[in-house]
Amino acid sequence: MTSPLFLGSEIYRCSSYGGWHPLRVPRVSTVMDLARAMGWLPADQYRTSPRAKPRALTIWHTPEYVAALERAEAEQAVTDPIRDRHGIGTNANPIYPEMFRRPATAAGASLLAVELLAHGGTIYHPGGGTHHGFPDRAGGFCYLNDPVLSILSLRRAGAARIAYVDIDAHHMDGVQYGLAGDPQTLLISVHEERRWPFTGPIEDDGGGNCLNLPVPRGLNDTEMAAIRDRLILPALAAFQPDAIVLQCGADAVTEDPLSRLTLSNNAHWDIVASLKAFGCPRLLVLGGGGYNPWSVGRLWTGVWATLNGHEIPDRLPETAEQVLRSLRWENPPKLGRNPPDHWFTTLRDAPRPGPIRPEIAARIDHLTLRPAARGQLSD
Repeated sequence: MTSPLFLGSEIYRCSSYGGWHPLRVPRVSTVMDLARAMGWLPADQYRTSPRAKPRALTIWHTPEYVAALERAEAEQAVTDPIRDRHGIGTNANPIYPEMFRRPATAAGASLLAVELLAHGGTIYHPGGGTHHGFPDRAGGFCYLNDPVLSILSLRRAGAARIAYVDIDAHHMDGVQYGLAGDPQTLLISVHEERRWPFTGPIEDDGGGNCLNLPVPRGLNDTEMAAIRDRLILPALAAFQPDAIVLQCGADAVTEDPLSRLTLSNNAHWDIVASLKAFGCPRLLVLGGGGYNPWSVGRLWTGVWATLNGHEIPDRLPETAEQVLRSLRWENPPKLGRNPPDHWFTTLRDAPRPGPIRPEIAARIDHLTLRPAARGQLSD
């Protein structure tokens, strides 16, 4: 594979979790449209995501849970016992028309990515990153856990050492549940402290292979660069993975309604660029959170540009600007009611630098002393 491949699907264009759900906003379809408007997504770099077959999902999810998801989609209803047992049909994980097909498509793309990465390369799958799913239960808008499915499949395909890096504003609870204690998998999570799901304290090493870095609200670009340079990249260098999976959730930027972090999208792109340059033979970049349609669309399109080495212009061409001006945010929070003009005319945010607060520096230093940060994961 010489050029990165983009895995997408039209299912994301025509499905929604419901009129008041945070995932009512268009996301993956915006990235597809913006990338094409910029001339960055030729046909030979695009693959349509297949829908994972139920049996393929049971390499981690229970057959009972997969069957319950299929039945809930078909009947558009669940019983109280099924809701209580599997967490579907709740406010966070509602019943909606594509509630099995959509996550199964995301899972199918992550499984296809493993096949495409057999001989190395880079895959971008913005519809993935559903890191809150559990084997028998939905959680945090995630019905299936495609990161875990991809890591288990990479292992079966011969990847000996796999690193998972998660920069979503929310902790990777489902991924840690699935892979904690695995000496051949390094898990790194940078997430906002005291935010749902309220897991991932710095003391939690997941049985020796997890580096959990909770950060206080107001995380700025300078602090994220320090985390990258002083923790993430040295830990990867010590671990020497032959596959990296990056969950690149877009909800840690200032404009997102579900976090109180203050990154610009430059911080995400800088991490993507660093992992691309790291030289690991297999790189899979997933999406994740992101609940402002303009900020997530701009950020994830910039990820694709970064993976390809495309120059991001200061001003978007008219065709790309029209993609952003056509977006609608039904029932937006206050910050989305009067969008600033740069949400339509640019991809790149103004940088958001700042001081490195002592508590963040101390937490980074604390984690660098862990065996996992030094590549010392024990069998």
